[in-house]
Amino acid sequence: MSWSDIYLLCFIVGFSLSVLSFLAGAVHIHLPFKMHLPFHFGSHGQGGAIAKGGSSGGGAHVSWFNASSAMAFLAWFGGVGYILATRSTLEAFIALAIAISAGLLAAFVVFKFMVKLMNAESSHLKEEDYRYEGLVGTVTIPIRANGTGEILFLQGGVRRSTGARSHDGQPLEKGAEVVTERYENGIAYVHRYDEFIKLDK
Repeated sequence: MSWSDIYLLCFIVGFSLSVLSFLAGAVHIHLPFKMHLPFHFGSHGQGGAIAKGGSSGGGAHVSWFNASSAMAFLAWFGGVGYILATRSTLEAFIALAIAISAGLLAAFVVFKFMVKLMNAESSHLKEEDYRYEGLVGTVTIPIRANGTGEILFLQGGVRRSTGARSHDGQPLEKGAEVVTERYENGIAYVHRYDEFIKLDK
């Protein structure tokens, strides 16, 4: 296998994975298979803190060795290397050095973009985004008298569900609109919405 073949293969793999990642994530197209890569980045905990690695302290953390950066490296390493191998008269090791430099630069740009994007997102998160008190939701699993059911609500733009009990022990039917009074030990204590509005007045 010649250098041009190696470069071309790297470009095809890096570019193809980048396109698939974009389609599966940004555009929300569900592929018929799941991509399992030997390296990844992912969110953990409130505020989307990212696994090991290094960005600025106090914000989200992104591993420098992640799928997006690796795909950018492969695509640019392969693309630049293939052009140099087929269109220039440079020595093979010089072309290799230039291709590696181009790949590393592309990976670094992608990495910095990810860090900036994730820190910008985390800076918009407020404590109120994670408070349960005062949330309006809908009963999805009926709450029996002095029993526990489930409610569905919208928090931070995301649909969530949690176990729920009536604040006064009264039953609440499925579909009832409720307001969360407090949240204790993983259980939301709720008022019926229309009753809560009357009390508030």
